[in-house]
Amino acid sequence: MFEHLGDRLQNAIHKIKGYGKITEENINEITREIRLALLEADVNYKVVKDFINNVKNKAMGEEVQKSLKPSEVFVKIVKEELVELLGGRQEPINTNGSPAVLMLVGLQGSGKTTTIGKLALHLRKKHNKKPLLVACDIYRPGAIDQLKQIGKELNITVYDEGKKDPVFIAKNALEYAKENKYNYVLIDTAGRKHIDDELMNELNEINNTINSHEIILVIDSMTGQDAINVIEGFNNRLPLTGSILTKLDGDTKGGVALSLKYLTNLPIKFVGVSEKMDGLEEFHPDRMASRILGMGDLLSMVEKVESAIDQQEAKRVAKKMQKGKFDLEDFLVQLKQIKKLGPLENIIKMIPGASKLGLNNINIDPKELAHIEAIILSMTPEERKKPEIIKASRKRRIAKGSGRSVEEVNRLLKQFEQMKVLMKKMQNGNFKFPF
Repeated sequence: MFEHLGDRLQNAIHKIKGYGKITEENINEITREIRLALLEADVNYKVVKDFINNVKNKAMGEEVQKSLKPSEVFVKIVKEELVELLGGRQEPINTNGSPAVLMLVGLQGSGKTTTIGKLALHLRKKHNKKPLLVACDIYRPGAIDQLKQIGKELNITVYDEGKKDPVFIAKNALEYAKENKYNYVLIDTAGRKHIDDELMNELNEINNTINSHEIILVIDSMTGQDAINVIEGFNNRLPLTGSILTKLDGDTKGGVALSLKYLTNLPIKFVGVSEKMDGLEEFHPDRMASRILGMGDLLSMVEKVESAIDQQEAKRVAKKMQKGKFDLEDFLVQLKQIKKLGPLENIIKMIPGASKLGLNNINIDPKELAHIEAIILSMTPEERKKPEIIKASRKRRIAKGSGRSVEEVNRLLKQFEQMKVLMKKMQNGNFKFPF
């Protein structure tokens, strides 16, 4: 997300580091490039104008002029303004109710039903509590079945009463949740192609009946600046508490994320970063600003790894590495853990300086990992523990069993041996980084 905008902003800011001092002339040059980058990213014109004025005013202030490293202060100013533009601080979701009632609203096609499943999964994993999904979209063909399928996939209960009145469904679902000790009630409401009185009256009736702790607007980030009109349309008729931006992993310029809070005062609470059910992230303005400016996002990377990796298993494998007893069985375990992280390119992009290292556009084919897994699974337990016994006839059998070539089996074995040598060097303190 934000790759093109990030590259443009980073290139513009990099120029300031070549100047011995900050002058009005070079500030004007840099801010002109920043303005163009933001406008190309479909950021609202008024937002861009105010952002540039704030940066220029602060950059020409005494703090920068007297600084020993004015370029660093300038980068700090740009980041602070970017954080402010994105909302200033994280706005956590309100889960204090017993149960907490969360109502998701939005237009058709925004990804609302998929997002409600992602949100339920996120809440269950983070707080280890029970969510209940409620099917109140009785109009869109297949909406109820879609939610039930998501519930089945995630092993989360879906409450539905078919095509009955959505207001009564929501009311009955809340009673059911209280009786059965559910911690969260997530209401999937109907959408329309456009905002109309009938839709808004229904949403208000549901809210008045269940007293939602959160009314969250789900917005397709690919709609660009039109999203602001959608937000204002809902905001004028409903007491919205926040928003979720979907499809930020797609071909989106990111302008809506940079304009939303500033123009509507509606905080972004989550962003959709992949099509998978675990592809929902809490939105942290400071972390997002760091990503855009190429400073990485190590905090989010660590959180993602910790949530996906079995810590006890990781410690067990680490001990085997230390003793030099790491084998292909352990490697298979690690491979399965890595797959839980989702697309690896999304993790790599969180590394500071990823764009400068040419890692922003890296594409890791998940099929490659699947091929490696298939090869190892075609080995016997003895072969995984003692890969040195795998000679020509065994290689042919493994290749045939995995549907891969003998060359691929050879390549895997060679890479595994190289990895073991590297691990041994690192343990002995003999490894030197090549930079």
